[in-house]
Amino acid sequence: MIKYEQWNENSLPVFPAESKTKGALETLQWAYNEYGEKLTYACSFGIEGIVLIDLISKVQKDAEIVFLDTGYHFKETYELIEEVKKKYPSLRIQLQQPECTIEEQAARYGEDLWKTDPNQCCNIRKIVPLANALAPAAAWISGLRREQSETRQHTNFLNQDHKFKKVKVCPLIHWTWKDVWRYVTKHGLVYNRLHDQGYPSIGCETCTKPAYSLEDMRAGRWSGTGKTECGLHTS
Repeated sequence: MIKYEQWNENSLPVFPAESKTKGALETLQWAYNEYGEKLTYACSFGIEGIVLIDLISKVQKDAEIVFLDTGYHFKETYELIEEVKKKYPSLRIQLQQPECTIEEQAARYGEDLWKTDPNQCCNIRKIVPLANALAPAAAWISGLRREQSETRQHTNFLNQDHKFKKVKVCPLIHWTWKDVWRYVTKHGLVYNRLHDQGYPSIGCETCTKPAYSLEDMRAGRWSGTGKTECGLHTS
């Protein structure tokens, strides 16, 4: 098993980027064979997540999927999760919540921490919960695509994740925005209705606004703050 601690770039498997799924299905098949129960998918239930859930269901019908339930998500996101549970009843979808409630956070750090210190808010409600969820895992799956932003252009199928000390598996690195939507349309997949209302990327309701340009797939997240990542994918 390839582990974070024994990482060796020269011994990593090679996946066919020119395949029908641009290496995604092959990467997932290898990952579940390699890690089994030690592999977790951390899903935001954005459009890439919907594609990955469908691909994963073809490889591992009872795969574990974790959603970071910050308490600030759109109602449309929670509604989508229920739809996905019905469509893929064998998948083990878990809502991972922070150790403190929104009220407890407000009492300790003040109201609207997401506004006064968004990095701290993301740490409490996303980063720490994901670390807890990944504690028993050796590897985790992420829907990062190289096209999404400059900070993601060098993402590989397999990555040494220094933040969580795990192997990070990214099957969709070669997919474009059009590839994602073609797959969703072709297979008639359910997705978050907010995508049809100008939201290319959907996070917490407090920190997500519509974006009317697809030049930056992360447009609309933490608008006006200079923040571009929640911290899950930065070292």
